[in-house]
Amino acid sequence: MVRSSETGAPGTRLPPAHLTGAGRKRRPLPVRAAADGMRIDLAGLSGRWLEITLSNDPTEGLDTVPGMAFAGPEGRPGPLLPQEAIGGGAFTWIGRLPEGIVALRVADPAGRIPARLRRVTVRRLDRPVLVPRALLREPALALQALYWRILGKKVRARGFLGRALAHRRVTGYEAWIRAHGYRRAERDGIAAEIAAWADPPLISVLMPVHDPDPKVLQAALASLRAQLYPHWELCVVDDASTRPAIPKILQRAAEADPRIRVLARSENGHIARATNDALGLARGVACAFMDHDDVLTEDALYEVARALRLDPDLVLIYSDEDKIDGRGRRFDPHFKSGFDRELLYAQNYINHLTVVRTDALRAVGGLRPGFEGSQDHDLLLRLTDGLDPARIRHIPRVLYHWRAAQGSGTFSDRALAKAEAARLRALDEVVAPWGGRAERGPSGFNRLVRPLPEPAPRVSAIIPTRDRAEILSVTLDGLLAGTDYPDIEVVIVDNDSREPETASLFARYRDDPRVRVVPVPGAFNFSDLSNRGAAAATGPVLLFLNNDVEVLEPGWLGELVRHAVRPEIGAVGAKLLYPDRTIQHGGIVLGIGGVAGHSHLGVPDEDPGYFCRMVIAHEVSAVTGACLAMRADVFESVGGFDAEALKVAFNDVDLCLKIRRAGYRIIWTPFAKLIHHESKSRGAEDTPEKRKRFEGEVLTMLDRWGPELRADPYYNINLSRNSAHYRV
Repeated sequence: MVRSSETGAPGTRLPPAHLTGAGRKRRPLPVRAAADGMRIDLAGLSGRWLEITLSNDPTEGLDTVPGMAFAGPEGRPGPLLPQEAIGGGAFTWIGRLPEGIVALRVADPAGRIPARLRRVTVRRLDRPVLVPRALLREPALALQALYWRILGKKVRARGFLGRALAHRRVTGYEAWIRAHGYRRAERDGIAAEIAAWADPPLISVLMPVHDPDPKVLQAALASLRAQLYPHWELCVVDDASTRPAIPKILQRAAEADPRIRVLARSENGHIARATNDALGLARGVACAFMDHDDVLTEDALYEVARALRLDPDLVLIYSDEDKIDGRGRRFDPHFKSGFDRELLYAQNYINHLTVVRTDALRAVGGLRPGFEGSQDHDLLLRLTDGLDPARIRHIPRVLYHWRAAQGSGTFSDRALAKAEAARLRALDEVVAPWGGRAERGPSGFNRLVRPLPEPAPRVSAIIPTRDRAEILSVTLDGLLAGTDYPDIEVVIVDNDSREPETASLFARYRDDPRVRVVPVPGAFNFSDLSNRGAAAATGPVLLFLNNDVEVLEPGWLGELVRHAVRPEIGAVGAKLLYPDRTIQHGGIVLGIGGVAGHSHLGVPDEDPGYFCRMVIAHEVSAVTGACLAMRADVFESVGGFDAEALKVAFNDVDLCLKIRRAGYRIIWTPFAKLIHHESKSRGAEDTPEKRKRFEGEVLTMLDRWGPELRADPYYNINLSRNSAHYRV
């Protein structure tokens, strides 16, 4: 089975791996155990087309499918590879192995060797096999690949071929849809539940209509009639449609169902006025917004009514959503977070389905004319301004299909620039009273620029270190010469540095009043070192910073401080990149790998991320201690880092969870961007002692924060816990 020379840990059982292919003799591939799973040697296969198959026990659950990632000579794995289920407990990846890759890392969500993995098969694919496969998966792309290959454009042909092979016959979302559909017994159960309700709430659906394709309007109406929840009314306003079929469709619908009421406007008033007219008809306790060309899921209004019954104080309810094309195919799901005020400032992530208590909607004046294209975003900004988040509820189910077919006639598609201007104006009106400023951010979304106090508060940068002067000098130069913040104090917490280069570096800064060295001898304990540094700091803002962080742009610290000084904010983190400009830290998601993991790990910096999360400031449950800013009074009030039970790992997650328990929020911002060389001075978790310590820290976190780790409010229960790449 496994030779001890392959394992790196005597007694560890490793599943075998083999290389095969047409006309090639099957041969074993070297396999070894690693601190983060298992590694399979792929040396000599760079640039080859491969099919990699993980064959698991067929009883293996979907939530524990092993993850695959490539690793280069430095050993750090890249992003997880997309896998396709092929049945019988097997999953496969097909593509061209990038240059420079030397190994495949396979691991379970906790970074261990997968217990039920039977074998790994790596099959080399030649052109006679590749082209037919590509034609079966995505004929159009495969034909383009052949076209460019005939013209001699090998690189371009290779790109099209790779895209065709990467196309999944059944996407992960299609499998999710099948798994989450209702069976007849479940529908009957819902009907019985509703029938037992003593006072079911009436929900008013507001629908402005102006010249949609008659077919999509009929589909929208049909989705309402198909609702499992019967206690609704449709308040539809025909906004002076010019298509003769539209009034006829609406009239027939109203005649056939007394729950449908129609009002016709004599002149086109655009979406805000038409929706407000529909609001004037509403008799329900809550109003659901629905476009004239979209589709509700059959359980949409049932889920809303259930939420209202469970918590009658709710003001705003919203759900997950996806898109639907002209053939009825569902795609591009948006699995959203719980209420995130910071994210809402930047984009209308709430979008569909949105339901608002009728009296609250009327109290804010409904939609405002003049904000067309961003009228919903404007409403949500005004409605949630000062609203207790406890009165906002996110339903983590796809309840709304947003039609993406041509001819749907959405305003924002026709007048994007005007919609963006309206969105900026809406944000400006909300934030101007306390000195905020709205400007156009990446990808056209809002960026909220917050004021910096005058004078700017002192920031005490706390840097634990042990030797490695060559990397610490980069961090210090960036802080003291490459950062434009006016008042910085650097507290170097020296943990037994002995190298002459380190002594020389300290001597260089001996006369700099901004720099102090605090000796803390003894075994490495990041939490204790950080706490000692905080005790020695004099600034009202603390910046915990690793000794291997490289400054890229001068304004990064000001961005962190703008958030850290806010009374409701407990901590703020930065966007950290690996030296190859892929993301090392995009915030921390709870529950990944059992405890927590970094969001969008290994994704290129230029990638906007899941619904642009990586270019927008937003709330998170935790941020890394490698670059964490917070007020000194908050740090003291929550007890600092746990230097007893969490000496090295997860102390930052624990700190952030204590901060959230104290009632503060945590922000991650992409507008403070640095390079993190990732723990170069500490080393890997590669000894029995370190592994034992790490396992103890995992148990501490599970014991202390088990419920929180299972339900990150800023993630979504429908997304995978294998990694924080926002995949189903």
